[in-house]
Amino acid sequence: MTEQHVPLTDFIEYPPEQMLARAAQHLADLRRRHSIRKFSSRPVARELIEQCILAAGSAPSGANHQPWHFVAIHSPEVKQHIRIEAEALEQGFYAGRAPEEWLDALKPLGTDANKAYLETAPWLIAVFSKKRGGIEEQDDKNNYYVHESVGLATGFLLQALHHAGLGTLTHTPKPMSFLSKICGRDSDNERPYMLIVTGYPAEDATVPQHALKKKTLQQICSFL
Repeated sequence: MTEQHVPLTDFIEYPPEQMLARAAQHLADLRRRHSIRKFSSRPVARELIEQCILAAGSAPSGANHQPWHFVAIHSPEVKQHIRIEAEALEQGFYAGRAPEEWLDALKPLGTDANKAYLETAPWLIAVFSKKRGGIEEQDDKNNYYVHESVGLATGFLLQALHHAGLGTLTHTPKPMSFLSKICGRDSDNERPYMLIVTGYPAEDATVPQHALKKKTLQQICSFL
């Protein structure tokens, strides 16, 4: 039996000139999104984070299984625990585990093993991918295109946080398995995908000049 479909009723069509203006404004807004590493401790309402996570949950996914889980972390104790674990890994990374070419690539960004922002920022959002699940809470089915689906949802989340007026940083310590234990997630079925740091930028927040260089349309796109 064919699954029931419903009419598309919420699509909004704009005049062509308005479409171009909207696209240009959206590009301008996204060009103001920067990865920052100095956050203010100013509080951010939970309701705002909830709305942004719901926006992330609207992303397309393989078979609509939505193979993601978000853990929004506000607890100072949990954030401190994450910082301790992450910095231990980062110290090993910068002390010799990382190839020289990788370290050279990071130098213009000015990163190091100190991750104070993991405690300073009001919220950390740990993103997990799920191997099995399904559309219903009790489902135990294979999930499809998991990496691609969770990547899309993470992009939606970053955009939602920026659109709401918050600063963001993507943090991916390797390995990230410690997040499963700290967040109480099922390590057999779920894998940590990314840790997003979010909050207001600190007054002395900076953006590396290197990070402002973006490839041109000709470099990133071909038209056939």
